[in-house]
Amino acid sequence: MKDETINASIDITNVVCPITFVKTKVALEELADGETLEVKLNEGEPVQNVPRSLKDEGHKVTRIEKLDDGTYRLLVIKGGLTGGFPA
Repeated sequence: MKDETINASIDITNVVCPITFVKTKVALEELADGETLEVKLNEGEPVQNVPRSLKDEGHKVTRIEKLDDGTYRLLVIKGGLTGGFPA
């Protein structure tokens, strides 16, 4: 697997739903289409809802992995689904 370029990162482990998605969306607004955002989030509602909401908004979630500390790392490409077919 090739290394992915990460253009920005946010840690929303101290935030509760639905603000987790709001903070992620705001961070994505700072990026250009095609750039990648790394999001560190908690298990439960955040890891269930944020990726789904991002896909609904037309972004492409490329990775969700559980970290050793029990949190999750999510990689999302801004606008990754716009102008094409969902993967």
